[in-house]
Amino acid sequence: MAVQIITDSTSYIDETLRASLGINVVSLNVLFDNDNFREVNLKNDTFYEMMEKRGIPTSSQPSVEEIYTCMENIIKKGDEILCVFLSSSMSGTYSTAHMVKEMILENYVNAKIEIVDSRSNSMQLGFAAIVAARAAKDGQSLEEVKTIALENTRRSRFLFIPDNLVYLKKGGRIGGASALIGNILKIIPILTVEDGKTSIANKIRTKRRAKLEMADMFLNDVNKFGLGEVAIHHINCIDEAKDLALILKQSLNVQVPICDIGPVIGLHVGPGAIGIAYYTKNPLR
Repeated sequence: MAVQIITDSTSYIDETLRASLGINVVSLNVLFDNDNFREVNLKNDTFYEMMEKRGIPTSSQPSVEEIYTCMENIIKKGDEILCVFLSSSMSGTYSTAHMVKEMILENYVNAKIEIVDSRSNSMQLGFAAIVAARAAKDGQSLEEVKTIALENTRRSRFLFIPDNLVYLKKGGRIGGASALIGNILKIIPILTVEDGKTSIANKIRTKRRAKLEMADMFLNDVNKFGLGEVAIHHINCIDEAKDLALILKQSLNVQVPICDIGPVIGLHVGPGAIGIAYYTKNPLR
């Protein structure tokens, strides 16, 4: 009997790493009118071309059927499950997973399933799933693996900045007047996720200065609390991501992996967004 990890597609964990750790993924969906696409099947460049032509889409949680099938396949093998999902304040995925768990228990009374609300998304969510999967591979119990995932959420942060405020306005995250004034003055917010919701950590004039400030905020956390792991996120701006990775490498002497943000999270900030997801050795909060 082993513990297996299930996360969702907004974790954006590198495919090779995910495969090596045996992490299972259920996919959120993107809806353009009556056309439904699983996020895992959509490439960023294709998605943003579609959004330009068809307007802002909506997103939806994984289907009950997909979550049930994923859980059942694991339980049938006699294994236990830890689910680590994106913030319950951002999606109904966490709530639906609890409903599916009860459905599973009706048919498999001895099934062991625990569900963690990461209170975030992207690689801040991904790191919680990754450390849990490593612990599971080391043979730790379901309760131990759950505790490790929860502890990671208290040591992690996600900082990110948009290229402009257009997509935040389209997604309803910022008012039209604020977006207009912000774009005219070239004010760029540094965003973060606290208590499960997106919030503004700082406001900076110009994206270039915002990136440097974001790097400084990250480095300040590392100096205070130590570094666990870090990843740079971007949406269709790989050169900027490489530049940021170089800045962090020169400061910390570590190689920093780069990974895309997918459509479900990306539709709120748009192409050109860049960020840093990380966790520290000691609790941040």
